[in-house]
Amino acid sequence: MKRGLLVLSLILVGGAVATTSFAATSGTANVTLAANANAFIDVLDPSVTLTPTATDYVNDYVEAAGASGLRVRVKSNSSTGMSLLVRCADASPQIALADLFVRTQTAAGSGGTTMSTYTAITASNQTLWTTGVAQGPFQIVTTDVKVQNINSYTDASGGGATNYTNTLTYSVITL
Repeated sequence: MKRGLLVLSLILVGGAVATTSFAATSGTANVTLAANANAFIDVLDPSVTLTPTATDYVNDYVEAAGASGLRVRVKSNSSTGMSLLVRCADASPQIALADLFVRTQTAAGSGGTTMSTYTAITASNQTLWTTGVAQGPFQIVTTDVKVQNINSYTDASGGGATNYTNTLTYSVITL
């Protein structure tokens, strides 16, 4: 009798567990990425030395163009693009700004522009290169540099070389 009562108890408990229902619940959660427009710049060539030849002195200018120019890597995730700017904000530039020219032969990005002809550098930002779309991966923009009136820059050491140095400052902004 005890055995029958035990079996009946197990059946009742088992049935009670089997008939108990658990309510299924669910919920949702949103994940939002608040992407900001960011621009990145990496100056690959921090300096260039222009050493005039006899022909350069006859022509009265010297330049570093193409592979000899200054390379800068830029990229941005801005869907409306970015601009690469350049200026010479030296307080006392050694090369007269009217004698120092820059340009780039790097093709503009989609919907962008490029300073393709030599233009005298100024103390204010000048647009060197732009794109109208996001630029990724990095794009290398090469700045060609030209110094004219080189016969005006004398060798103060008499027989050596006198260095005249200006600093170009690059900036990149998102559009």
